[in-house]
Amino acid sequence: MPLVTSKEMLLKAQQGGYAVGAFNAENMEMVKAIIQAAEELKAPVMIQTTPSTIKYGTLETYQAIVAAEAAKASVPVCLHLDHGSSFDLAMKALKAGYTSVMIDGSKLDYEGNIEVSKKVADVAASMGIPCEAELGKVGGKEDDLVAVADTNTDPQEAKEFAERTGVTSLAVAIGTAHGFYVGTPVLDKERLSEIRKVVDIPLVLHGASGLSDEDVMDCVKRGICKVNFATELRAAYSKAVRETLEDEKVFDPKAYGKAGIAAVKELVMARMKVCGCDGKAE
Repeated sequence: MPLVTSKEMLLKAQQGGYAVGAFNAENMEMVKAIIQAAEELKAPVMIQTTPSTIKYGTLETYQAIVAAEAAKASVPVCLHLDHGSSFDLAMKALKAGYTSVMIDGSKLDYEGNIEVSKKVADVAASMGIPCEAELGKVGGKEDDLVAVADTNTDPQEAKEFAERTGVTSLAVAIGTAHGFYVGTPVLDKERLSEIRKVVDIPLVLHGASGLSDEDVMDCVKRGICKVNFATELRAAYSKAVRETLEDEKVFDPKAYGKAGIAAVKELVMARMKVCGCDGKAE
């Protein structure tokens, strides 16, 4: 089917008490793996690209790949700009045919974040496209953005932020980090519950790669409607390719591409089940 927006799938997840898996893709093989997993499990799915991925391949290239694969699928597929780094990039993504965008103003002060988030949300809304924003700082590294320490989201600020910006979903910081964790992450789940009490729009969990299944499921129970997975998909793909190339007779890119697809598909299916979105596609 044609690409869909994230609005309906996230609202259904919020009403149904599950989360939509949102998976970052770097190439055609990863796109195929993610959609194949969604098809097999009958799950709605979001495919995401970050600014560095877009710099590598361009918005138009990824939109064309995802749209072509989604057209053959029977499940809803959304193409999302992850960690949009500027108003300009968000506008280019909308023009290129992305069906969901994120503006990440978390590196700015509170008022600056509100200003840029509202600006993007207003334009996106005029086009019928949902807009995600982030409040608080998720630790670790995502592209060129580095957070040295976590600054968790304040519930009352989150309420005001959602009301003033008009964004349709909100990524919150509760102790997660981008990339793989060093040590065991300590999540402020009670803070998540407090945010959910005062914020009506769907909540998003970033930095889920490396979290235990139990932690992800608990966050979903407390109100998370979208869970982002990126680093672990890259690791699974690279590991499969590396192992395939140990055989020096292998020179056909399709051989290690197929291995990468299989590894990513298996991981995505496992994560979809943890999020509870399997069987939720209509």
